[in-house]
Amino acid sequence: MSKYRIIGNMTGNSMDAVDLVLTEFDGDVMTDICSFTKPYTKDMQERIEGLREKVFNKTRSEIERLPEFISVHDDYIRQIAECINEMCEQNGIDKISIDAIGFHGKTLDHNPPSKAGKEGSMPYTLQIGSGQMLADLTGIPVVYDFRSDPLMAGFDGAPLVPPHNAHLSISEGSGCYYNGGNTSNFAIIADGVAQIGADAGPFNEYTDNYIRQHTEDIFDTNGKYGRKGLLDKTLLQELFNFGRQYYEAPVPKSGDPAYYYKKEIFEYVEQKGIDVEDVVHTFEYFAAYVAVQALSLVPEGIHMPKDMVLFGGGWKNPVVKESFERLLNGDGYVLPEHIVQFERLRRRFANKPVVRNSALGDYMEARLFADLARYKLENRVWEIPEIVQAGKSVVCGRIAKPKQRGGKYDDCINRAAKGWQEE
Repeated sequence: MSKYRIIGNMTGNSMDAVDLVLTEFDGDVMTDICSFTKPYTKDMQERIEGLREKVFNKTRSEIERLPEFISVHDDYIRQIAECINEMCEQNGIDKISIDAIGFHGKTLDHNPPSKAGKEGSMPYTLQIGSGQMLADLTGIPVVYDFRSDPLMAGFDGAPLVPPHNAHLSISEGSGCYYNGGNTSNFAIIADGVAQIGADAGPFNEYTDNYIRQHTEDIFDTNGKYGRKGLLDKTLLQELFNFGRQYYEAPVPKSGDPAYYYKKEIFEYVEQKGIDVEDVVHTFEYFAAYVAVQALSLVPEGIHMPKDMVLFGGGWKNPVVKESFERLLNGDGYVLPEHIVQFERLRRRFANKPVVRNSALGDYMEARLFADLARYKLENRVWEIPEIVQAGKSVVCGRIAKPKQRGGKYDDCINRAAKGWQEE
């Protein structure tokens, strides 16, 4: 194994900010050199959200014909490039010393095999983001389009994080590694190997959108609103009902906001006249609730570790974290339909669960894509549990080198977009 210095980038579903981390790899030993975060403007968030609605269930050619597509795409890439250049300048990083950028792109639609098979549709996933344009604007090679390869091999393509959690476990130990961002996902790691990984459901999704609509804040910093509120049990039930088909699907599974995030829920709380603080508190409790409910779906043959290793900004909200701990220990309110299910989960813990923050948690998602880029540079298989257990192997991603295509960007949409089977 070689040494690398790689910038990881992530722009999540919420499009709240560009997150970057420069990580040095010495084998699987990782050291973060510097990091950088810059919020997106409200205008950019609205343009991306508008594009998301228009590209749903569309093919590559249909998307490329949308009049606003190129403008939104190019501005998105330019902002990421500007942030990378700014981070390097601020920290005195010579870009020649950087081996690659691991670039996720922006997911706008996702129809994985686990969902498509039930509906009789063809699987696909949609990320926008030209790696070639980003390479040209930064002068650094870009490794990108990571989700296409597993999906085209017959797997969901998400979550991609379990192998990265396994690498972190070298220093942090075995446990259930739980990400809390716009959505939540987990991976159970035992003795340096990922046993299972799955998306759970919305985490910051409902709370952040509601906060932006009803306050001057962009998220509920330190539980400012949620701590003042009370749990509305009827709203909790409605939230679960809205996404029930997804929440009750077996794991492993891959999620997308389209499966469980419903704007109608905001109409519901307005009609019922629920206080803002109670709405926020319930949304935050629900984030913790679906995180625990997803764990209750883990097959019995997989040992449930006592250590819950948290990463992602959503866990900084005390209402969410405390609710998660209470639910794991049997102290929180549980919907009547889940009482037996949650009690069965608690009996699977040999010892009382220990909830702790990852030492490398703040930029986990961005670092994940630096790690994926490292694997692609070495042409190594990314050990996603469901793929390994099926006896298959997949190398994820493609590489764009600066100025190799003369400024022609035919890679603005990933390879596994809708219709890839006929191309």
